[in-house]
Amino acid sequence: MKGRRVLVTGMGGELGSLVASRVETSGWAGDILGFDVDPPRRLLRRARFVRVAPHERDRIAELIEDFNPHVILHIGVWEPHARLATEEAAECTETIAKAVFDAAHRAEALETAVVRSGIEIYGAATHSPRIAVETTPVAPTTVYGRMCATIEEQATELRTASGVNVCTLRLAPVLGAHVPSPLGRLMRLPVVPYHGVRNPVFCVVEDHDAASAFLAAAVRDADGTVNIVANGAISMLRATTMGRRIPLPSFGLGWSLARSATGIAGAPMPDHVADLIENGRLAASNEAAHLLRFAAAHTTTEVIERLYRWPGVERIPAKVRVA
Repeated sequence: MKGRRVLVTGMGGELGSLVASRVETSGWAGDILGFDVDPPRRLLRRARFVRVAPHERDRIAELIEDFNPHVILHIGVWEPHARLATEEAAECTETIAKAVFDAAHRAEALETAVVRSGIEIYGAATHSPRIAVETTPVAPTTVYGRMCATIEEQATELRTASGVNVCTLRLAPVLGAHVPSPLGRLMRLPVVPYHGVRNPVFCVVEDHDAASAFLAAAVRDADGTVNIVANGAISMLRATTMGRRIPLPSFGLGWSLARSATGIAGAPMPDHVADLIENGRLAASNEAAHLLRFAAAHTTTEVIERLYRWPGVERIPAKVRVA
């Protein structure tokens, strides 16, 4: 159906603005409204953006009520140490989600909601060599995993109470040229620690593939839970050698010291990233092709290769003028 009103939360972030730009060029979207604490990261031509702080719950509710969306794309989720420290990320994510879902219950025109979650929600079930699929029981063991679990509980309540289609996308760690990722930041350090005993494998997903999944879910009015992951997996040791970084084997006390050192180097390692490096995180999907007609265009290896092709920061000292 054409002319559908689309609400994009987290429009100011890299993934949110990317999804919004895709919605703009779609043939089915009418008015597009987005909000976030920061302005969009890319030029948007049709979408209307409103700058809102996470604690302004009444204002968020008023925006959603006045807009009365047909589709909600809830991307306003702060991964710990992507842009905010762990406590601030959890607080902002919880506050925004509560405001959005409370307002969604009262949105009379709402037909579909697509919600961002993460494969961190599986906890120990994603540890190598086990592979989590959509039917795997969730048991989050990290702050980010528990944040995702709370969002999914609210999404389920919306489906049950309002009868709308709710598609929950459990994303693997999202990497992209401008994505603020604690994992990507860590892997770009000159010296990269890895767990010297296990060195397990993990999977990721490219940001454009993640955006495509949001669009596919909205277009199909999908209802269900989908893992969004790239094909294949890689170990941290293999990834760092691909990037011509110096791999630092660490375990025991050395692993704790390595975690502290990365923070000093400008790439803090939150607990979900430390868990990924120490235990691995593997997920696959039984539903992406069936429910969304979606398949990631880039493999995990290709995403990591592209990560190391991104330009670095080159510091050029100021020139001193000679009189």
